[in-house]
Amino acid sequence: MNLLEIKDLKTYFDTDRGLVKAVEGVTLHIGHGETLGVVGESGCGKSVTALSVMRLLPKPAGRIAGGKIIFKGEDLTEATEDRMRQIRGNKISMIFQEPMTSLNPVLTIGFQIMEPLIIHQNMSSKDARAKAVEMLQVVGIPDPEQRVDEYPHQLSGGQRQRAMIAMALVCRPELLIADEPTTALDVTIQAQILDLMNELQRGFNTAIMLITHDLGVVAEMAQRVVVMYAGLIVEEAPVEPLFYEPLHPYTQGLLASIPRIDKDVDKLHVIPGFVPSPFEFPRGCRFHNRCDKVFSRCSEEAPPLYTLGNGRMVRCFLYESDSIGGGA
Repeated sequence: MNLLEIKDLKTYFDTDRGLVKAVEGVTLHIGHGETLGVVGESGCGKSVTALSVMRLLPKPAGRIAGGKIIFKGEDLTEATEDRMRQIRGNKISMIFQEPMTSLNPVLTIGFQIMEPLIIHQNMSSKDARAKAVEMLQVVGIPDPEQRVDEYPHQLSGGQRQRAMIAMALVCRPELLIADEPTTALDVTIQAQILDLMNELQRGFNTAIMLITHDLGVVAEMAQRVVVMYAGLIVEEAPVEPLFYEPLHPYTQGLLASIPRIDKDVDKLHVIPGFVPSPFEFPRGCRFHNRCDKVFSRCSEEAPPLYTLGNGRMVRCFLYESDSIGGGA
């Protein structure tokens, strides 16, 4: 049984300009101890999917309008808020994109790591503090006995991100959602953080939903990849087949835009156009007005997600004849 199964998730926002269908029918799963990469341009629905799992959508605008989020057999869309408080930070934890805005600036790093231990595991303050020091050491922060009493502004960007990881893993969650965990860091610190996450995953057997726009990070970390565009999943595949043979024109465009050291080019590839506004999604395939393989059907009819076998799925009419399970 999968650790997490998201089935036909629909997450909407009521705004002054109208209804925003930020996530429209997302279906995915994560196994125990697996890393799933979720990639796509900004605004495609990656973070909204994660916030839906955590039930942290901004109220009252955001709501789960349909679908199921099954965690260990329990549908989180039907869980009470008290039940979600028992799960958040305990069974499911999240590393947010920018630690400086996610950490409380008026509380010490140590207190913020201790809090889930006191709440979820009924630890005494003394034992929780000792565990916080231990976790700071595990994530590679020097002088943990001193750092535990410092505030977020006293730490560097890399140290704050390590503290966020310590906080997320202190209760040994079964699922870690990492939303752009290395975006604000330089490449050297980024590599250290990714190595740390890999090491901790092996030690804790934690499943990871890795949300990023960086396909290089996905290649290093993930076993499977989900590609999102305009609130939909457009491709799913094991990581190596996706990189060697991307199927969807959008995925092909993303990979073609990455500089390669083995090729000299005068100009980097660019996907033409822009991600459509959620208020004005085009009719038919949502990518058709940027696609170099478009044909007449694409502008009239929305393609389903075709199952091709070997763990591959793609939302494109080009693969209709290759489908083995129909479209979803």
